[in-house]
Amino acid sequence: MTQKSLLLVHAHPDDETINNGATMAMYVDAGYKVTLITCTRGEEGEILVPELQHLAADKEDGLAQIREVELADAMKALGVTDHRFLGAPDHHYRDSGMMGTPSNENSNVFWQADVDSAAEEVLKIILEVKPDVLVTYDEFGGYGHPDHIQAHRVAMRAAELASPQWDIKKIYWNTMPRSVIQKGIDAMKAAGSDFMGVESADDLPFAKPDEVVTTHIDGTNFVDQKMKAMASHPTQIALDGPFFALSNNVGLNVWGNEYYTLVKGEKSGPLTPEGWETDLFAGLTE
Repeated sequence: MTQKSLLLVHAHPDDETINNGATMAMYVDAGYKVTLITCTRGEEGEILVPELQHLAADKEDGLAQIREVELADAMKALGVTDHRFLGAPDHHYRDSGMMGTPSNENSNVFWQADVDSAAEEVLKIILEVKPDVLVTYDEFGGYGHPDHIQAHRVAMRAAELASPQWDIKKIYWNTMPRSVIQKGIDAMKAAGSDFMGVESADDLPFAKPDEVVTTHIDGTNFVDQKMKAMASHPTQIALDGPFFALSNNVGLNVWGNEYYTLVKGEKSGPLTPEGWETDLFAGLTE
């Protein structure tokens, strides 16, 4: 029996855990092959640890090494043993920073990379691990970050290039349903707190219409692993910040539920009452 394979393409260390941590842990536990490609080392990320502020991009520019370790620790928490940086060891794509910032213009950042050249790097991995399922971002990159948009472009192009030799059967984009986010905002407001200072999910660029959701992964049995993985990214995710505050007010299970939009392949049952799949590999035969 051939081992089923899941490939995820993300922009920076920590994106994988926030979006797919429970999903990754669940499929590892079930015996699936899980491979993570991280396109940059997150050099331009904000540093939430005061004693590491000197590593900022405009100072010593040493954050990449820290985030490499954070990612390795997070993958250990999730049980993922195959995680790679795009282009390594021969080439590194640098974090592009937020849209419209001067760092976007640097020639070595991921945003400036030739899509086909970067896709060729992903293609090599696709032909090696032969994924049945690919997970990445939508065309907007979830919330408009240039590296997320570029990760989408590169991953989708790589899947296209691979098709003559290996056809990825199902492709999903990460999705955060508006209704789910709104429930969290309302619960935190009732508890006398707030989530990222917003009143409505409509104020958050990553909140997507419920209608685009096709698939819901209930990874609540793996939420402890996800939270441990989130805590492995202290430069980016503060233990007293909005993500953990949401857990404290709404419950840990909010992070065990992860949502997707199927953009290639057939939606297959069993389906939830909402009409959602409950398995990324649903409908795939051995």
